Amino acid sequence: MGTPITKPVPDSFASPINASTRYCAVLGWPVRHSASPAFQNAGFAALGLNWRYLAFAVRPEHLAEVIAGARRMQFIGLNLTVPHKLLACQMVDVLDESARRHGAVNTIRFEAQDAAGQWRPLGEFEGEAPGEIRAHGFNTDAEGLKRALAEDLDFQPRGATVLLLGVGGAGQVAALKLAEEGVGVLYIINRTFSKAEEVARRIREVHPQVQVHLGYPNGAVDLVLNATSLGLGPADPLPLDTTQFPLHRARLVYDMIYRPAETPLLRAARAAGCRAANGLSMLLHQGIGALEIWCGRQAPVEVMRRALQEHVYGHV
Repeated sequence: MGTPITKPVPDSFASPINASTRYCAVLGWPVRHSASPAFQNAGFAALGLNWRYLAFAVRPEHLAEVIAGARRMQFIGLNLTVPHKLLACQMVDVLDESARRHGAVNTIRFEAQDAAGQWRPLGEFEGEAPGEIRAHGFNTDAEGLKRALAEDLDFQPRGATVLLLGVGGAGQVAALKLAEEGVGVLYIINRTFSKAEEVARRIREVHPQVQVHLGYPNGAVDLVLNATSLGLGPADPLPLDTTQFPLHRARLVYDMIYRPAETPLLRAARAAGCRAANGLSMLLHQGIGALEIWCGRQAPVEVMRRALQEHVYGHV
């Protein structure tokens, strides 16, 4: 048998930037850890789009003016990461149902009206967009998380017991998505208790069949889900108190952090005998959703997956 032929990851910058190049970007504070440019640019190249994806460190107090600037420069769209997802809900002109339902925006698509008065993505216009441009907010994190948990851990939410760590932008989306998908019991731990109470209240109103508790469970859970930023730094403590909840009580552990590839939580979870996974596939699937929102075409999933794995791990 001959050597198997594998399709290489396309060079994200195979064609040079020119005066017709269009732009997307991720905004965060911090943002240097982001792997989004690597796989989004690979996706653009595979689709033959003369687009580039950038990353900008933006302080929360500057977010509104940066979104306005991207609109004025006719960016195709934006992604938003920590700590901007909740703030951005107040900074877009229209919210998609996905953003309204989960209370957070991680994707913005800029749009203009065509000759018939219909709002269309800027990516569909050749040259300068006519007239007014609006910002349309979406959320792709929720569906990205659902797909990642199924793909990496064979986890299905219906009837499950989950311990959620953190209800910031990504954590709030996770809580609401798990409730929407029929999780049985949800335990929430959050540094700011009032924020956890607010998320719990919303779940009880919209999904009264879900049991929501603030604090650690006394027994076993199906999944521990980390939505905090603890683990990004090498000296960070664990995002949970193992004296109150020993990790051997969890069947599965998912950490939304993907860099480093193995956080202290994942290391401790595996030592306790849990199946565990990091957030790389969630990043991939939310990014696939964003690309499809911007360009209206099916994303080249495997090309983007290979580019992401190569960027983060140094191999496919």
